[in-house]
Amino acid sequence: MTELDLPDTTSELDEDDRLKPEFVRAVCEAVDRGDDEAARELVEPLHPADLADLFELVPGEQRAALAAAIAERLNGDVLAEMNDWVRDAVIEALTATQVADLAAQLDTDDAVAIIEDLDDAEQRAVLRALDPDDRAAIEEALSYPEESAGRLMQRELVAVPEHWTVGDALDYLRADDVLTTDFWEIFVVDPAHKPVGTCQLSWILRTPRSVAIGDVMAREQTLIPVDMDQEEVALRFQKYALISAAVVDGGGRLVGMITVDDVVHIIQAEAGEDALLLSGAGEGDINEPIRDSYKARVRWLITNLITALLPATIIGAFGATIDKMVTLAALMPIVAGLGGNAGTQTMAVTVRALATNQLTQSNTVRAIRREMIIALMNGATVAALIGTGVTLWFGNPQLGAVIGSAMLLNVVIAGFAGVFVPLTLDRFNADPAVASSIFVTMTTDSMGFLVFLGLATVSGLTG
Repeated sequence: MTELDLPDTTSELDEDDRLKPEFVRAVCEAVDRGDDEAARELVEPLHPADLADLFELVPGEQRAALAAAIAERLNGDVLAEMNDWVRDAVIEALTATQVADLAAQLDTDDAVAIIEDLDDAEQRAVLRALDPDDRAAIEEALSYPEESAGRLMQRELVAVPEHWTVGDALDYLRADDVLTTDFWEIFVVDPAHKPVGTCQLSWILRTPRSVAIGDVMAREQTLIPVDMDQEEVALRFQKYALISAAVVDGGGRLVGMITVDDVVHIIQAEAGEDALLLSGAGEGDINEPIRDSYKARVRWLITNLITALLPATIIGAFGATIDKMVTLAALMPIVAGLGGNAGTQTMAVTVRALATNQLTQSNTVRAIRREMIIALMNGATVAALIGTGVTLWFGNPQLGAVIGSAMLLNVVIAGFAGVFVPLTLDRFNADPAVASSIFVTMTTDSMGFLVFLGLATVSGLTG
């Protein structure tokens, strides 16, 4: 392909920094016709993150061919930026030695993220292809629970003894070629390798060489236990505005560090995960295999089908009441639907508050009281509107009073369920984002029908 045949590679991104469709098509066409050189020229200007996006945008059946065509650009940084499902597909097209070479280019945490999702046989093959030091570090990381600080941390850090001077530290940083090059602070340790403080690089650069590190360092620091859940790690970074933090084992010894760039990914992943769990959409990734998405979603729908039997049973019990006044059948969904929306609002606020540690045992009662007051105010407003509307539309003040009262009661019940269900699940160590919506929806539907039809019956409206 001549230079004139190539598209304008200076504009492969649109105004939102997304790869343009015509650029993606040009790369796919080059790969299809076996013109690897043209494909490499097209992707040459791309940042590793944009190159990872390219793999996500091309059809699944072309990813292996694209990986082979631009193998020189497919480095560890690109692999680390890829979507998990896409990365798995690309790795399947590589040999164990190639995967090991890519993993060796990365910090431990990124290498672990690549290797941990391989099946056992592939994982062993990749580990065997690594050099002994890298293999030992990654095997140690894999021994920690998934989504823990041990999996997340990187072992590449700088630690110096407290008795050193600033000059000693500077000489050490300049002389040791194997030290990591990406760090924001130095960890200061005692003879047992336990962290006793931290020293920012800016402090070292602005301090005379003769000053002791112990006189410059900050002794107050946030230590992360190696088995801490990654969501709790993210909350600590957010709460204390951390850039990096030391990770310690059970004996308090320094074993690694976590940096803010890793935490940004966690916050994004956890927020998206909770939203998708509330909807029952599984991982909700458009690159997830169809069969996996089907299995995740159909379980949720079957569960909803079972819980929907209770509202249906309640409606059946009031069949005679509905037969006497068919208008009730038209108004029932309004009561249940508004209650469901009110419950979902409260549930979303509660689940988020639990996830961010805003809601704890210390303020549970206050939170419940707050939500009940809001539910009462919302219920009264909506009840007044629907009661007045029904009275005017049907010319039946009694029917308006019944639906208004039912709406008020159901919105209050929905508010209580929206906060009580997630709290209860959380107390039993169940993820409130997973099952809350099922129980809240069942409660608002069932109680909506029961209250509305029950009030219609006892009030003599259908008599």
